[in-house]
Amino acid sequence: MKSGSQPAALTLLDPREGHIAFQLQNFTLAAGSVFSERSNYFNVRWIKTGSGAWDLDLATFSFSSPALLFAAPYQDILLRSQVPITGVCIRFHAEFLCIETHHEAVGCNGVLFNNVYGVPLTRLTPDDEPVFDAIVEQMQAELGFGALATSEILVSYLKIFLIKATRLKISQDACATESLAPRIPPILDRLKALIEQHYRSKHRPADYAKIVGMNPRALGKLSRTYFRKTLTDLIRERILKHAKCQLLHTLRPVKEIAYEVGFDDEFYFSRLFKGSTGCSPQFYREYETEIRGGKNLLPVDKLESMRPKHAA
Repeated sequence: MKSGSQPAALTLLDPREGHIAFQLQNFTLAAGSVFSERSNYFNVRWIKTGSGAWDLDLATFSFSSPALLFAAPYQDILLRSQVPITGVCIRFHAEFLCIETHHEAVGCNGVLFNNVYGVPLTRLTPDDEPVFDAIVEQMQAELGFGALATSEILVSYLKIFLIKATRLKISQDACATESLAPRIPPILDRLKALIEQHYRSKHRPADYAKIVGMNPRALGKLSRTYFRKTLTDLIRERILKHAKCQLLHTLRPVKEIAYEVGFDDEFYFSRLFKGSTGCSPQFYREYETEIRGGKNLLPVDKLESMRPKHAA
């Protein structure tokens, strides 16, 4: 390996399309460096040494090793180092392990990935590190063998990795909630509930500030302090989370989905979507459906349960 270059990635290709299905790579980042990426892969970065900031879209989260960082497909990633960082990056495509459609039992969707209100990282303790180390070593060995049923075995290892990370994240979040409960304003729980109830019809921060009886500027400051996002960002992310789900799992027209989340102007909605994901709603649906072989589309009897129940 040449000085300053990244170690070669261990990669499993999709046999049908030839694109990367799963990839494992050791990486280093010099002090003061920045790494940016946006892709259609789930991304897990295990920070073994170092510290820095993990930017997803417009939110910034500080971290120090050892830690696991998570990003969902199409999120704008920015990894900034304060001191030299070493770690392992795991990338996988939903065609390889679709946590959103066919592998809900893994439990990481909405915890590690696609959590509008959560922090997309979790700390590891000295007792946790050997557990994840052992799983990664098994993945590396399997990728090196390239033997029969490598894909199936890697899926199993990846599931174990994600389940253990999810359990750890849930446990740490519960402990943080208990220890910080007196300091976190209860109004934020109400705000989250209100966004979940009204994001399809109320898009302005002032609408929520009025309901909770707060000054919009003060409520926005609380949002930035505890969610690392502006109130506008929270509302927009919740809208787009719903839109992505509908685009990915149904064949409903873009115009119908836009109207469902409160946009009479389909083109304005499309610009908002492209600004967040880097692609248009139509491209997102067509590309993801093609590379997943249509397995992302849910049966008719499940589509109705995905339609939002409009608030009274």
